[in-house]
Amino acid sequence: MNLVIDPTGGIRCVYGEAIDLRTLGSLTITRASHVEPDESGAWWAELLPVGGPRLGPFARRSDALAAEQCWLENHWLPAHSIDPSISGEFSCL
Repeated sequence: MNLVIDPTGGIRCVYGEAIDLRTLGSLTITRASHVEPDESGAWWAELLPVGGPRLGPFARRSDALAAEQCWLENHWLPAHSIDPSISGEFSCL
């Protein structure tokens, strides 16, 4: 799990259960994407909630979830690592 700490003390991450995030402070959890199958059973990771692309199709849900996490950690997380609007709060997706 990657935690990004901004200059105001705010922490951002892609939500996971590797550590108990509540120990870091009060949480704000926001949905970043939706991983859903289409009518033919192919899986898609829709990252529109964070301004990202639609990834897929994938034959397996686990592949769509892995692509979702990879995109978030490589595009969303670094792009928002210094965000003055966070103001010391802890925010995860």
